[in-house]
Order: sequence, then C-alpha cells, then structure tokens
Amino acid sequence: MDSASNDPLRHIADSLYPVAGPAPTVHTDAITGALPSSFDVSGFAAATLGLAVAEIQALERVQGITVNRRLCSAWFAMTVRPRDWELPPVWDAIAGLYQCDDGWIRLHTNAPHHRAAALEVLQCPADKDHVAAVVRGWSGDDLEAAIVAAGGCAARLRSAKAWAEHPQGRAVAMEPLIAWDRSTSTAKSRSYGSTRAPLAGLRVLDCTRVLAGPVCTRLLAGYGAEVLRIDPPGWREANVEPEVTLGKRLATLDMQSPEGREQFQELLAQADVFVHGYRPGALDGLGFPAELRRQINPSLIDVSLCAYGWSGPWAQRRGYDSLVQMSTGIVDAGMHWADGVTPTPLPVQALDHGTGYLMAAAVARALRVARETGGTALSARLSLARTAELLKSTRQRPDLPAFEEIRGEDLAPNPEHTHWGLADRLRFPLIDGAPLPRWILPARALHSDLPIW
Repeated sequence: MDSASNDPLRHIADSLYPVAGPAPTVHTDAITGALPSSFDVSGFAAATLGLAVAEIQALERVQGITVNRRLCSAWFAMTVRPRDWELPPVWDAIAGLYQCDDGWIRLHTNAPHHRAAALEVLQCPADKDHVAAVVRGWSGDDLEAAIVAAGGCAARLRSAKAWAEHPQGRAVAMEPLIAWDRSTSTAKSRSYGSTRAPLAGLRVLDCTRVLAGPVCTRLLAGYGAEVLRIDPPGWREANVEPEVTLGKRLATLDMQSPEGREQFQELLAQADVFVHGYRPGALDGLGFPAELRRQINPSLIDVSLCAYGWSGPWAQRRGYDSLVQMSTGIVDAGMHWADGVTPTPLPVQALDHGTGYLMAAAVARALRVARETGGTALSARLSLARTAELLKSTRQRPDLPAFEEIRGEDLAPNPEHTHWGLADRLRFPLIDGAPLPRWILPARALHSDLPIW
C-alpha cells in the first residue's frame, strides 16, 4: 500500500492477506476535500472500494490500481441521478431520532413489519408527533429492549466508551474484521473470467437486503459475475432499488415453503458464490445450516454479514447501518465533533458501503485461493459492528477542505435506461490500472425475473 493510503488499508490487509499471497497495491489521486466527520470517512471509502477493485483485478494479474478519492466518497452515497422521475423518500415517515427521558433513540421503520413492531410497543398512531410524545415517556434502554423483543429495530445513543464496556461491544472487539473458515473440496470449480471482465461466468447467489450485501454484489456484477438476487414474496426496497439492482437478475422465492426450499437448493448447488445477510442461525432455521450448504456444494464460496457481530448477547439482533452507528458511539462522536446537542450520524452510510466492498474483496480473495490451491473452499463472515471499529480507528485530518459536490463532469457519459426512466450514474472512481466495471443490465425493480440460472 502506498503512502496516500492510511490506517484502514493496513488494518484490512491484516485481515485479508494471511489467507494467501501479497496485497495488491491501491493508490489514490491527490487528496482532495473530505466528507464532514470526525472520522476519515473519505479515506475509508477509498480504502475499502479500492481494495475490492484491486482484489478483483488481481485475478487477472493486475498488480495495482489508482482510485479517485473524491468519487470513492460519492459512491458511498447515491450514484443514480434520475432525469424525469424522482427517487422515493429514503426513510419511512416515522423513522428517525427521538428524545426519550434519558437521552436519544433511533427507530428504524422502513420495513412494514419493523414499523408495526414499533407502533405495537408505543401504542400510538403512526404519526411522528404522536410517536415523539410517547417516546419521551420511556427510558432509552427500556424502549430499545421492548422494540427489539417485539421484532422491531431500534438503537439508543451510546458513547464509544459505553459501547466498549457493553458485553456486545467487548464481544465485537474480539472478532476479526473478516473471519475465515476453510474446507477442502475435491469438486471441480467452473471456469470464469477474462481480461476485460475478471468475473465473467461466475455465478453469485445473492440473498442480501439493504444495503451492504447489495453493494457487494453490484460490484461483482460490474466485473462480469452473473448475480441472481433472491427475495421473499412481497419484499420491496423502493427507496434503494434504483441504486443497488444494477447489473443483477432479480427473482422471488418463498423459503418458508417446501417448493421454495427445493428450488433454492438447486440454485445453491449450481452457484460458485453465495452472499447472504441472514442473522446467525437464521439459515439453520430455514433448513440450510453451513454443513448442509457445504454438502450441497463442496466448492461453494460462502460470504455472509450480520449487523452486531457473530458472538455476544446481541448476535441475533436485527440492525442496520444507522442503528449500529448509534450503538457503537459513532453518532455520539459526531455530535461532540460538531459541538451540537443533536445526535450527528455520518454523512453517508459508510458502514454499509465499507462492509459491502470488504465482502467483495473477500469473494475475490477466496476465488484466488481456490484457483491457486485447487481444493480450498473459503467462507468469510463480516459484520457492520466490526467494520465500525475499523472506521473509529481513523481520524479526520483537520487541514482538508470541504468535500466538493458532484458536478456534471462527474457523471458517466451515457444515460441508463432504468425500469423507472432515464437516469445518469456517477463515473466509477477507478482512474487507471485496470478496466472499468461494465453493467450489462440496468437497474430494475425487484421480482423481475425467474429464479433460474
């Protein structure tokens, strides 16, 4: 890694490179403005996105790449710019920050069942003012626990010190950034790759939702992988579908039914990579524990993520980037950095995006190991909470100018014919050293395709 790279790259390298081979080189262009934060979010963006691309290109013997630091930061936000239509709101009407009687809490209600769980606990109308009035009568710990117990998603504001002393914080601190498992396979892997598309022909079965996993598989699709995303009947992500469905086929399976599980097993048997975001033990409950997945497909590369880590009392807890920021002290640090009295999250969902690119790097590293050993199938586990520890280890340089907003020249030259209408997309931040990703399929709505390879 070059001198323009900072601590995140070295920390990531420590997690990836004991597995096999040297680290590919990631350079950044001249350091420009930084996203506003006490943490080095822009450096973190360049490190994680750049490393993912470098690992993919290393499959074709490309030894180094250069990325545009400013555009890496922009790719941690929305890359799509509609021309004659509008993106849906990012947040549900009652999602957000609320004051309780001893601090702050964030409710995450974008999914209908999570919204219903929060309202069931609060026993009030689905109106932000009513919710705020009721929340003020709760303690943060009690309301967080009640909503989680009801199957919802919430996180009270904690400081970094409080998180470090919390049993889950201590558990996460003991976990590696990427936890690897090895198995020996005698099954022959299918061939894939070309100099223009290093992952061409690779089959990736994608069972991930908002947002880290879809970021991972979007990048894999850009470098030629055949990504088949599977969602349960009725699931929608209207606010991010134009952002993360780029390059993918999008199918529906009811994993609760015998027919759905049988079809999933057939897809799994023919996949090269399985990327999933189920909480620990959830796939076991659906009848597909790790041992069975390995029996079904001995050469399968299995990459998974969860919110709060794979050990500790919160390992089963539902979570999202915005909630993990609240729990781990990131939002509290932002409030103090801004000299404010209101919780201040990161300017982008950096935990989601950073973890997504780390997952893509892990997929590429596992592919390289399989190719070089001819019989090693790797699995990798990551979590948003552990990625948060990596980001918290960085500090923003105080001498950097403000981040420069996106301009017309930052957009790709040709518009994208999405399901919703014409849109522009940001130029990819790769400057030189390797071919750019190329997405064959435009962004489309979920449930657009059949669940077949």
